[in-house]
Amino acid sequence: MAKRDYYEVLGVSRNASLDEIKKAYRKLALQYHPDRNPGDKSAEEKFKEIAEAYEVLSDPQKRAAYDQMGHAAFDPRARAGGTGAGWGGGFHDPFEIFREVFGSAGGGIFDEFFGAGTRSDPLAPERGDDLRYDLEIDFEEAIQGCEKQISITKPERCEACRGLGREPGSHTRSCETCHGRGQVFTSRGIFSIAQTCPRCQGAGVVIERPCRACRGTGRRERTTRVTLRIPPGVDTGARLRSAGNGEAGLRGGPPGDLYVIIHVRPHEIFHRQGDDLLCEVPISFVQAALGGEIEVPTLNGKATIKIPPGTQSGTVFRLKGKGVPNVQGLGRGDLHVRVVVEVPTRLTAAQRAKLEEFASLCSGQETPGMQRFFEKAKRFFR
Repeated sequence: MAKRDYYEVLGVSRNASLDEIKKAYRKLALQYHPDRNPGDKSAEEKFKEIAEAYEVLSDPQKRAAYDQMGHAAFDPRARAGGTGAGWGGGFHDPFEIFREVFGSAGGGIFDEFFGAGTRSDPLAPERGDDLRYDLEIDFEEAIQGCEKQISITKPERCEACRGLGREPGSHTRSCETCHGRGQVFTSRGIFSIAQTCPRCQGAGVVIERPCRACRGTGRRERTTRVTLRIPPGVDTGARLRSAGNGEAGLRGGPPGDLYVIIHVRPHEIFHRQGDDLLCEVPISFVQAALGGEIEVPTLNGKATIKIPPGTQSGTVFRLKGKGVPNVQGLGRGDLHVRVVVEVPTRLTAAQRAKLEEFASLCSGQETPGMQRFFEKAKRFFR
C-alpha cells in the first residue's frame, strides 16, 4: 500500500510553518493515541503515520529532501540508482516523539491531556524515568551485528518493601505540618506565599514507619547488567530501546525505558556512505598502464578486480552487494574501490635508465589528457 503524502497526513499545506506543523501533530496525536483508543489497530497505525510525518516535516533537512524526492528520500533501495538518499535506518519510536513534544509522562501538558494533573491518591505509583546510554562499538560489530553487555547504576525497586517505601503493616497519615494540603503558607506583609511542604514533599500524607532499607523512597541504587542485541547495519546515531530497563518507578510504579545511542568507531580501511562502502587501493603505474588483476579487501575476505590497460588514478570500481547490510533487512549496499596510482619514489640506476629509454620513445600521444590541457593553457606561456 502506497504511503500517503506527509502534508496530507498532518492536514497542512506544503508551505506550512514549523508552528503549524507542530500544532497539527499535537491535535492528531492526541486524537489517535493508543491510550485513548484501546484495542483500535487503525488508530494505532494512524498514530505511527502521524509521528513519521511529523519527524520528517519538523526537521529542515529531512523536509527539504522529502520536498525534492518524496518518500524515495528515505528508501535505502533508492541509493542503488545513484539518488544519494541518505536517511536510512528507519524512523524513531512514535511514543518517544510524543513524549518529546508533550513532555515526559508524569508532568506538564502530557498530564493535562491525559487527566493525570491531579492525583486522587497522593501516593499513587509513578512511572520511572527513561535513561540514556552512549555505547561505542567497532566498525565490524556495527556491520555484522553483535551482542553487548553493559553495566548501569540506577535506582531499582527496593525488594524489602516492594517499592512501597514503608515497613510491612505500616500505614499513611495526614501530614501534621501542612494538614494534608501538601503546601505551607508564609505571610509576607499583604502577600501570602505558598511553598511545597518540606516534610511530606507535597504529598499531604506521611508514612508512619518508612522502610529502613530504602529510607522510605521505595528504591535502592544498584548496578545492573543489560544484554543488548545490536542488529547488523546500524550506524552512528542509531537509537535502540530496551523496554523496562530505565529507572524504577516511584511507589511501586512501572520502570522507564533505556535508550542506547550507538557510536561507531572509524575503520582504518573502509569508509561508510549509507549502506555503501568506499575503499582506496594503491596500484603501481605499471599496473595502471599495462592492466592486470589486483586483490582488494571486502567485509567477507578478499575479491579480485580486473584493471584495464590505461586506468587513471581515481577510477572507481563497483563490487555489487559487498557493502553494508541494510538495518531494515532490505539487501546490502555496494563496495566502491577507488584505485590510486602510486609513483615510485626510489629508483635504481637500471630502472631509471629504462624509464629514460621509455620517455625517449614517447610522442605525446600516450597522454591525451595532458596534451589537451596544455593546448588550452598555451596562451598563459607566451
